[in-house]
Amino acid sequence: MNSHEPTIKDRKQEYHHEPKGFRDMFAYSFVRGAVFFANIFFRERYGHRAIVLETLAAIPGMVGGLFQHLSALRHIRDDRGWIKTLIDEAENERMHLMIYAHIAKPSVFERFMIAFIQITFYCFYFIIYLFSPRTGHRLVGYLEEEAVRSYTHYLELIDLHKQRDVQAPEIAINYWKLSSDARLRDVVVATIADEMKHRDTNHSFADKLSR
Repeated sequence: MNSHEPTIKDRKQEYHHEPKGFRDMFAYSFVRGAVFFANIFFRERYGHRAIVLETLAAIPGMVGGLFQHLSALRHIRDDRGWIKTLIDEAENERMHLMIYAHIAKPSVFERFMIAFIQITFYCFYFIIYLFSPRTGHRLVGYLEEEAVRSYTHYLELIDLHKQRDVQAPEIAINYWKLSSDARLRDVVVATIADEMKHRDTNHSFADKLSR
């Protein structure tokens, strides 16, 4: 078993934070709406879906890290480790994007979509985090819940031989320190482990901000 392979016990794939109040419902509704359009546009093209998903996911950590940095400076206080956690999350999601771009090879149109989504979602998330960091982290928590579900389904399709289990790109082997003969399945398993961590971290941050 690959060292990144989650066990049934610690996967918690079906974990879902029940929305509590308007802000949680707003965050959850936004993610569900995005999922609806993604399902229509991408259907079973999970490699291409991953590229757009990671484009979104790589933005909040950088925005949140910036705001937490400025807040720590403004209040002259310790950041409680949040800045590094959020910047590391953004870097991790950026690496996911790079890895799946090597696998799915986005078209010119999809590259245009990446640029458009980056601009619009950055502006949207910046405003959300400016007025309600709790809502921002909850939104990311729900986005990561969907990422776990999406990649888990991707993994199931690979196991059912409905998706080709291609050779893992070198960038993924080096990043996760996979074996030299690693396949797409190993990449997806490692991605799920990362997304679960981001899901739990952001829901935890949202909970702390609601106290």
